[in-house]
Amino acid sequence: MTLTGSGSAYDPPGPAPRGPVAPSHVREHGPARRLDRRVALVTGASSGIGAATARRFAMDGWQLLLNGRDRRCLEQTASGTSALVLPADLAAPGGPRLLAQSALHATGRIDVLVAGAGIGWTGPFAAMPHTDIDRVLALDLNATLHLVREVLPSMIEAGRGRVVLLGSAAGCSGVREEAVHSAAKAGLAAFADALRQELRGTGVGVTLVVPTRRDSGPYDHTTPRPVSPGNVARDIFESVRQDSDEAPPTPTWRALPSRLRALTPGLNRRIANRRY
Repeated sequence: MTLTGSGSAYDPPGPAPRGPVAPSHVREHGPARRLDRRVALVTGASSGIGAATARRFAMDGWQLLLNGRDRRCLEQTASGTSALVLPADLAAPGGPRLLAQSALHATGRIDVLVAGAGIGWTGPFAAMPHTDIDRVLALDLNATLHLVREVLPSMIEAGRGRVVLLGSAAGCSGVREEAVHSAAKAGLAAFADALRQELRGTGVGVTLVVPTRRDSGPYDHTTPRPVSPGNVARDIFESVRQDSDEAPPTPTWRALPSRLRALTPGLNRRIANRRY
């Protein structure tokens, strides 16, 4: 059974273009855009965390570039703003490259990339279709890395910028029946750490956002609990404003799973099995 993973900003399936629209077909909404404003490219902006993040940045006067699979939902997110809509399926061949080209052509700069697009799959790994394994890894991990690779040179050349990656509690400590999602998010966390070290001194920062539970609501799993898109959007915005590498700041309890796993793997497995 497929559904959005913990903290995912995946756009629900719909009519999906094969690639980003050409710059001449970019649709603009609301007040005229001003190129002197800071520019944020937000993927997964059709719904969920991505849409909430776009609205939060718009409140602060940012120029927005919105990416997702569903044009109609993107236009709803963009309503009342000067956002540019760039619909695309990032998992399609060449999707990240074409999106980056369209975005840079439209505004000439990207100050912040919020890579929020993702998909989850819940169920026994032995029953997971091979096509779904490929799809989760392609969108949650591969497409994100390729998009960062396309956007990063312009940030380094400008001597400023920030890459924001959407992690998950599942990437900190694997979640039963979310094995591939957990693997993808763990890979994204390692990528964020490695890239952050490479970019020291360039003026470009890397933020890993790991949503933490703050409110109540329905969810199929006992742990990890989901968090509201609005809360995650607030954390993302504050991390950019404060040039923070983590959002929210890592509490002591969140470091415990990885430390426990490293020091006492057997005990860690027993605790994990008792959570379900």
